Amino acid sequence: MTDTPLPTEMNVVEISEFGGPEVLVPAKRDLPDLKADEVLVKVTAAGVNMPDVLQRNGLYPLPPGASDLPGLEISGEVVATGSNVTQWKIGDRVCGLTKGGGYAEFVAIAADHCLPIPAGVDEADAAGLPETFFTVWSNCFFQQTIEPGGLFLVHGGAGGIGSTAVQLGAALGLRVFATVSNAENAAFVKDLGAERAINYRKEDFVEIVTEQGGAAMILDFIGGDYVGKNLVAAAPDARLVQLAFLQGSKVEVNLLPIMLKRITLTGSTLRPRPGDFKAAIAADLRQHVWPLFAEEKLKAVTHERFALADAAKAHAMMEASGHRGKILLLP
Repeated sequence: MTDTPLPTEMNVVEISEFGGPEVLVPAKRDLPDLKADEVLVKVTAAGVNMPDVLQRNGLYPLPPGASDLPGLEISGEVVATGSNVTQWKIGDRVCGLTKGGGYAEFVAIAADHCLPIPAGVDEADAAGLPETFFTVWSNCFFQQTIEPGGLFLVHGGAGGIGSTAVQLGAALGLRVFATVSNAENAAFVKDLGAERAINYRKEDFVEIVTEQGGAAMILDFIGGDYVGKNLVAAAPDARLVQLAFLQGSKVEVNLLPIMLKRITLTGSTLRPRPGDFKAAIAADLRQHVWPLFAEEKLKAVTHERFALADAAKAHAMMEASGHRGKILLLP
């Protein structure tokens, strides 16, 4: 249902063909059809994430039923609700995890994959929360026993995923060590709660972490030779969470530390997970994590905002890897 007439067409950004940022082009589309368990959101902002870049390059297959438009997270206003939706009403301000379609003026999204805008967070900045918080929470903390005081090693601590992991780890009482590329990023992650910033260009994170007794948990999306190094840096009974392989997934490593130290090596991609799983993560975030924004233990971290039509510039920035926090698109 909807209170006011909606336009029949909307502005979007499409992937015209697989390739570089320049293949992202403005276009017009009909508004998405609304299913019974979905809400239609007028988009205030959409987050830009590495899966969007991979999709643009033809390296991220779409799950069944997903929009071919990029964009996995948004914030905005509910303007229509499906017939089975009871938890949201027209006019509610939400952020949420989509199956695609976020690079648009309107998006249909599962109602139970939405969350309220956290207290103290700007509505546009809230668009940068769902993808990283769903990802980090589901892989690192959901249904896990977290012992305060353990060492949490976060690779790429200044990026979108990394800055979220640093904040969550610190808020939950972990000792967070984060790898960074320069002094500016080191200051940034320390401001987010990291105890130690490790400049990987000048320092050996394995040596630094092992001197502390090893990491109880490691979050990595670098891959390549980091896989073997992480196994050395891990403490007994550690969890090594692999979310991507920017330096390659085919590696030769000594697996003996996994056996000797009882290391759990795990990883996942979020987009293909069942809707019920994402709904469970949303509910858990709302209960355990969203209150931390009001307590000022967490904050939204936005690096840059671009107009929707400038999505190519946003992707170029994402691929340059110089950003700190999230990159957003505003229709």
